[in-house]
Amino acid sequence: MEEKRLDQNLYSTYLSRINSVLDYIEQHLAETLTLEELSDVANFSRFHFHRIFFVFMGETLSHFIWRLRLEKAAVLLVNDSKKTVSEIALDCGFSSPSSFSRSFKKYFELTPLEWRKEKLAQSNLDQEEGNFDHTQSNERKASFPAPIYNRSVEIMMRRMNMEKMGKSVTIKQLPETDVAYVRYIGPYAGDEKLFETLFNKLCAWAGPRGLLQRPDAQYLIIYHDNPDVTEEDKLRLSVCVTVPKNTRVEGEIGKMTIMAGEYAVARFELDSSEYGKAWDWLYGQWLPQSGYLPDDRLPFELYPTDVKSECEEKKVVDIYLPVKKI
Repeated sequence: MEEKRLDQNLYSTYLSRINSVLDYIEQHLAETLTLEELSDVANFSRFHFHRIFFVFMGETLSHFIWRLRLEKAAVLLVNDSKKTVSEIALDCGFSSPSSFSRSFKKYFELTPLEWRKEKLAQSNLDQEEGNFDHTQSNERKASFPAPIYNRSVEIMMRRMNMEKMGKSVTIKQLPETDVAYVRYIGPYAGDEKLFETLFNKLCAWAGPRGLLQRPDAQYLIIYHDNPDVTEEDKLRLSVCVTVPKNTRVEGEIGKMTIMAGEYAVARFELDSSEYGKAWDWLYGQWLPQSGYLPDDRLPFELYPTDVKSECEEKKVVDIYLPVKKI
């Protein structure tokens, strides 16, 4: 029994350190990241850190960084079409446009320009023709924002009465916000039980510390990856509660900072099958006509505590999309 507890304690300690490294990489992706630097963040020796990272993440540290940079570039190529390939390469931490282009083609089997042309053409065609693949939406996007504009926004609007909901989109300036989180890696679309388990785990930690009774406490879900680009088994999300800056965390509970800036905030009342459609509407219908571009910060869902849905099967959700002026 004692050995079991010790194993669990070690697992929680290792997971906490790995989560700290994931947060650090995400915040410094455009910079040169070395094994020495990241092993210091994890507080492991270089020899052990490399192996522990692989056990937890299922890929080497170098491959993880390489993949994140390419996936970020794939989204930027479509979302910020005014930026050149060279600018995006540097923004994503590549040493040169040529090395970026070689890596991009190796991973996506298209050059950066081919990818941009194909995805933008598909986006325009989909908005004109309303050709939406329901199976893909239900299986892969039940609760995830898709930064690459998606299909048939007019059909989705008619089905969900999004015209009315869309009028509530506002632009807000958010301050820097600290959150405690429980992180999950893997497929999650439409898995209500998974989200319930993650929230319960977070609340079991936060409740005894008096963090849930605070009048300004808010619950969020942060999405780190785009399912149109990232494989399902590597998708990352963080279930969060806002906390004071000096809050101490440990084990499976991590802490991160949501960056300050402008956000488009859209309020919806959704059941578990409608989250993807709401995100698609915000990215595909509202955003292209808004005068804004998506900014390079993390999008998230916030669950307001001061308002409830009139329908028992639906939840009130505020979607926060980081934006910048065109």
